[in-house]
Amino acid sequence: MRSRSRGLLRATTVGCHLIAFVVLSAVIALSGGMTAMQEGVAETRVERVLVTTVATEITPVVADHVEETLGRAQREGHAAYVIELDTPGGLAESMRAIVQDILASETPVIVYVSPQGARAASAGAVITLAAHAAVMAPGTSIGAATPVGMQGEDLGAKVINDAAAHAESLARLRGRDVEFAGAMVREGRSLDVSQAVRTGVVDAQASSLREALSAVDGRQVRVAGDRTVTLRTAVARADRAEWGWLRQVQQFLASPNIAYILFTLGLLGLLYELASPGIGVAGIVGAVSLVLALFGMAVLPVNAAGVVLLLIAAGLFLAELFAPGIAGFAIGGGVVLVLAGVFLFDEAQGVRVDPMVALPTAVVIVVLAVIAGRIVYRTRHGSAATGTSALVGRTAQVGESEGDRGRIFMDGAWWAARSTGGPLSPGQDVRVTDVDGLTLVVEPLREDPSASDGDA
Repeated sequence: MRSRSRGLLRATTVGCHLIAFVVLSAVIALSGGMTAMQEGVAETRVERVLVTTVATEITPVVADHVEETLGRAQREGHAAYVIELDTPGGLAESMRAIVQDILASETPVIVYVSPQGARAASAGAVITLAAHAAVMAPGTSIGAATPVGMQGEDLGAKVINDAAAHAESLARLRGRDVEFAGAMVREGRSLDVSQAVRTGVVDAQASSLREALSAVDGRQVRVAGDRTVTLRTAVARADRAEWGWLRQVQQFLASPNIAYILFTLGLLGLLYELASPGIGVAGIVGAVSLVLALFGMAVLPVNAAGVVLLLIAAGLFLAELFAPGIAGFAIGGGVVLVLAGVFLFDEAQGVRVDPMVALPTAVVIVVLAVIAGRIVYRTRHGSAATGTSALVGRTAQVGESEGDRGRIFMDGAWWAARSTGGPLSPGQDVRVTDVDGLTLVVEPLREDPSASDGDA
C-alpha cells in the first residue's frame, strides 16, 4: 500500500513538472512571437516624404509656400521634404529666404531637378546647393547664377562677389564642388546632369521621383541642431503638397510684366470712366486692375523712381482728357510710361519689365488716351439737345396738308406743322426750324410736286 502511494506521488510530481515545463515553453514561445511581430511591424512601417513642385520663378510667394510646406513636413514627422524644381531663377531675397528655411530645418530637404529638360538656373542653382541631397533628371542642367541687371547686364563686383561667397559657403557646407559654385556666379557657368554628378555638384541622376528617393536612401545628412539623420526614402510614400488656387493667383500676379500691364489697364479704365461716365463698368475694371497691380508690386522689389514715373505718366494721360489737342500730353505720357517700366523694379534683384511688353502697352494706351480725349471734347462742346428742341434741324415728309399747314410723322407721333415757305403738299420734304408749343415750324426743301405737275 505504501509502495503504491509512493508510486502515485512520484507520478504526480513528474506530471506537475511536465505541465510546468509545457506552460513555461508556451510562455517563452508566445513572448518570442510577440517580439518578432513587433520587430516585423517596425520593419514594415512605411516612411513618408512630403513633395511639392516649384516650376516657376522664385518669388516671395514661392518662399512663403516653401516655408509653409516645410513646416508641415516637420510637424507631421515626414522622413524628408522634396522640392521638384524647374526654374529660370528669380529674386535674390526670396532665394535667400528659402535657403535659410532649408538650413534651419530638422527635416532633410531633397531637391529633385525635374522633369527631363528642366533647369535649376540662377536662384534655383543656389537652392539646390543648399539642399541636404540633390538629384537631377536626365536632360536637366544647373548653374548660370550670375546676378544681372534689368537689361541683362552684369552688376558690380560687390554684388557678384557677395553672391559667389554665398554659393561657395553652401557648397562647402554640403560637401559639394566649391569651385563650380563660385564659377556659376562669377562666370555664369552651367553643367548638364552627367557633369554635375561627376563633379559632385549633385548626388545622383534619376529618371523618376521613385528612383530619386531610392538613389539617396541610406545617405547620412546633417540637419539643424547639428544632428545626423540617415535618409530612409527607398520605399517611402510620397504625399503631395499642392499649390492652392489663392497661392497660384498670387504667384501669377507676382510678375513684373503682369503688374505693369495691370497698372496700365487700371489707368486706362479710369481714363474712360472720366471721359464717358455711365454705369461704371470701366471704372470698376480699372479700380480692380489697379488693386491687383499694387498687390504684385507689393511682393516685388519696387524702386521709388519707377513709382514716381508711373504717377507722372498718369497725370499726363489725365491732362490729355481735359486739354486735348495734338496728342502731346498722351505721347509724353507714353514715353514716361516706358521709362517707368525700365526703372520700376530693383535691378540688383534681376527683376524687370520686358521691353517687348512695355513698348506695345505704351503705344496702345497712348492711342486709347487720345480717343478718350476726343470723347471728352465732344461731350463738352457738343450741343445738348433734349426734349422737343432735339427735333430742330431734322427733316421729314409731309403726311397731310391744307395750305401752309399740315401734319408730320416724327419719332412715332404725328405733329402739327406750319410752313414758313409757302403751301405744303403730301410727300413734300421739309426741315424743322423751330418748335412752337406742339406745332413744328418747317420750311420746304423743294417746291410743291403737285404745282410742278400742273405747270407741265
